[in-house]
Amino acid sequence: MSTQTPESFEWTDLDRRAVDTARLLAADAVQKVGNGHPGTAMSLAPAAYTIFQKVMKHDPADPEWTGRDRFVLSPGHTSLTLYTQLFLAGYELELDDLKAFRTQGSKTPGHPEYGHTAGVETTTGPLGQGAANAVGMAMAARYERGLFDPEAPEGTSPFDHMIWAIVSDGDLEEGVSAEASSLAGHQKLGNLVFLYDDNHISIEGDTETAFSEDVLKRYEAYGWHTQRIEPTADGDVDVPALHAALEAARAETGRPSIIAMRTIIAWPAPTAQNTEASHGSALGDEEIAATKRVLGFDPEQTFEVSDEVLRHARRALDRGAEAHAAWDKKIAEWRTAQPERAKLFDRVSKGELPAGWQDALPVFEEGKSVATRAASGKILQALGPVLPELWGGSADLAGSNNTTIDKTSSFLPKGNPLPEANPYGRTVHFGIREFSMAAEMNGIALHGNTRIYGGTFLVFSDYMRNAVRMSALMQLPVTYVWTHDSIGLGEDGPTHQPVEHLAALRAIPGLNVVRPADANETAIAWAEILKRHATDPAPHGLALTRQGVPTYAPNEDAAKGGYVLADSSTEVPEVIIMATGSEVQLAMAARNALEAEGTGTRVVSMPCVEWFDQQPAAYRESVLPAAVKARVAVEAGIGLTWYRYVGDAGRIVSLEHFGASADANALFAEYGFTPENVAAAARASLAAARA
Repeated sequence: MSTQTPESFEWTDLDRRAVDTARLLAADAVQKVGNGHPGTAMSLAPAAYTIFQKVMKHDPADPEWTGRDRFVLSPGHTSLTLYTQLFLAGYELELDDLKAFRTQGSKTPGHPEYGHTAGVETTTGPLGQGAANAVGMAMAARYERGLFDPEAPEGTSPFDHMIWAIVSDGDLEEGVSAEASSLAGHQKLGNLVFLYDDNHISIEGDTETAFSEDVLKRYEAYGWHTQRIEPTADGDVDVPALHAALEAARAETGRPSIIAMRTIIAWPAPTAQNTEASHGSALGDEEIAATKRVLGFDPEQTFEVSDEVLRHARRALDRGAEAHAAWDKKIAEWRTAQPERAKLFDRVSKGELPAGWQDALPVFEEGKSVATRAASGKILQALGPVLPELWGGSADLAGSNNTTIDKTSSFLPKGNPLPEANPYGRTVHFGIREFSMAAEMNGIALHGNTRIYGGTFLVFSDYMRNAVRMSALMQLPVTYVWTHDSIGLGEDGPTHQPVEHLAALRAIPGLNVVRPADANETAIAWAEILKRHATDPAPHGLALTRQGVPTYAPNEDAAKGGYVLADSSTEVPEVIIMATGSEVQLAMAARNALEAEGTGTRVVSMPCVEWFDQQPAAYRESVLPAAVKARVAVEAGIGLTWYRYVGDAGRIVSLEHFGASADANALFAEYGFTPENVAAAARASLAAARA
């Protein structure tokens, strides 16, 4: 889509009529369903229209075009701001979809949902996260360029594009946006633009109730380019000034940009404008009729869209086709000049893995004691050379999380003084910003054409939780590397020892929590995660040990989530002990004791209950036969996960309280994580099963 320069900018009566049409469509849609957020959609209509019709490179006929700019509506409650523009520009939305706003099965849910509505780049609603998603998209765009076209002069590559985001007061009050904005400034993401809707209204009234800082000075301190535009004399958006500001932001390639745009919420509704009521309530028939009179529309009509307006707005399809054709020509020239990189692009964009990639995976020596976090680090370093699309880092815990894929290459902008700094580097330093790291990873995954991971301690997944939930909601293939997964971390004490976290994370639908027993299970788990990236996209959380654990012979059935690690000496086991992570060794030792007593005992390693539950019933029955009622589950966390697996006669060796600051071995012994206690639990379960 060709963009207009400030000198060539045109704003016709039809543009104005299209904007006013969008305002009234928003008001009518909320009024029809009886709930929603009309005010911001009305006041933002000129800005959204300007971005979609005058500034942004996109093709409504191909919403997933690789060369497109990305648009993020961070205040997802004003979803009609986006839906009206998608309708006008010629995406898949039609007028009936706007009429079905917020109703079951419609393409226009209350908040925009990725994968549900064409043209929606991310699911937004939890404030602040859309802003962080946009930062992640900007990071991914830079890394993508480094993969495929790093030598191209600035602005000449088919992989050069912008990330445009509308953000609100609420977004900028949430801490996650501060974390992400700080990182964006540090990274000098010149391909990122925030348009800040400074409307001074929140649910509780004027934002003076809770928000009074100078936002632009804050962003200036972050290292952003800042601009401010004021409304026209009558209170509307000054569109020529806005367009000039957006183009100036595009031209500022050395740092991200934010434009503070003062708006009047619900403008030009005669009595509802500039009120908190218009934020989250229907305006009412009389107020909407009055607004239609102000704008020169028929007050008796609803969802009025003239053919002339629609034809004018849908010229976006022609501009999109032109931009797409120009990009096709440029990418064809690039393919000719860069045949090897073109092959890489084709593979990566399909989500495929290179031939023989698994040969790079290390196999760990049986019997050695290796922390699974250390094994994960060795796996990443081994995969790095064969999977250039794989990148990531941690929230300032790389040495503990073992997430450094390449010590010589850090994702840092030009001008950073560190010797390993490279704008296209492999290792990301997210800083001590766990929540935004997760939300940025979501943005990176949404952008596409790379594979991202990020690490911190398992206990700090609490900081990340809502973004992890959004990963699952959007089915994004991001990988969380959570280390220090139990009281096994020892002396740092209960503030750092996760207890409830595994169960709480497993409660998130669509998140696969993987807690491998040893180094070889860790390698198999990484391989399975990589295989699922395109075929079964979902977020994964690896829970890894700080302490060393025994290494067993590799068994590819670990990729099924649960498997028989050591079987009973009897044809049918008398008791089954299932365990995860560092507690598998306890199950193995307890089995030895029970077998010595003549009790046939099977040990099941269960690295991922979600993967196990996806297996065919026959396989699950072969691992956990229903006829075997004596069962024990062992995990150094709360036992909530395991009740459905152990049954009425089963026993759970778990931790139902916080830990303490002490040596890890002492804590395990004190809290009953010993072979003796596991064996005792098995005997108790056997007695219950026979009763």
